[in-house]
Amino acid sequence: MTDKLLEINHIHVAYGRAEVVHGISLSMTAGSIVTVIGANGAGKTTLLNAIMGVVPSRGTILYNGAPVPDTVEGRVAAGLCLVPERRELFGSMTVEDNIELGGFLRSSAERAETREEVYARFPRLRERRRQLAGTLSGGERQMLALARALMSRPRLLLLDEPSLGLAPLIVADILRIVAELRQSGVSILLVEQNARAALDIADEGYLVELGEVRRCGPAAELAVDPGLMASYLGPGVQALA
Repeated sequence: MTDKLLEINHIHVAYGRAEVVHGISLSMTAGSIVTVIGANGAGKTTLLNAIMGVVPSRGTILYNGAPVPDTVEGRVAAGLCLVPERRELFGSMTVEDNIELGGFLRSSAERAETREEVYARFPRLRERRRQLAGTLSGGERQMLALARALMSRPRLLLLDEPSLGLAPLIVADILRIVAELRQSGVSILLVEQNARAALDIADEGYLVELGEVRRCGPAAELAVDPGLMASYLGPGVQALA
C-alpha cells in the first residue's frame, strides 16, 4: 500500500490544439493540504478538472495507488470531490436541497447522518436551510458549496479558488474551515490565487506558471522565498493560529 493518496505523473491537457497543462507532476499524502498557486491563466483550474475527469488528459493519475476510475461519477464514488471556482449552486433551490444533491450516491440514512454533521460544522446553513441559495451572501454560498461536497464523504477534496470574490475577513473564515476539515480526515488539494493565505494553511506548495510546475516544496519554505514574495505573495489574510 502506497503512502501517497494522489500521484499525478506528467499530465498534459489541451483544448483543441492549444495545450494548457504541460507535463505537470504532483503528489500528496493522506491527511495533508497541498496548494497549487500561480497567476490567473496558469492552468490551475484545468489541472483540477483533469484530476476529476471533467476534461480529458494524457499522463497517469493514481489515487490510493491505483488508476482513478474513468468517469466523474466513479471518482466521486471512490472519494474524490471537486468544489468548482463558480460553486455551481442551484440558486432557485433551497439551501437544504442543494446540500441533499451532494449525497446522491448515498442511502437515505447516510444522507441524513451526514447532513446533521454538515449542519453542525456550518450552523449558519442550518439557520438558512429553507432559504433560496441565490439569496445567500458570497461567504454563505462558499460554505454551501463546501457543505454539498462533504455530503459525498470525500477522502480527497479539490478546492478551486475558495476565496474568489470574498472580503478578507470572510477569506480567513473560509480558509480556517478548510484547515479544520483535515482534522476530520479529509485531504485537500487547494488551488488558490491568494498565495500567502493558501501557504499559511498548506503542508506543501506547487507554483505553476504557464502550465508547468516552476517551484515546489514545503509551504513554510515557499512562503518566505524572496522570489515568490516579490512576484506572488501580497499581504494576503491574517495568518491562521
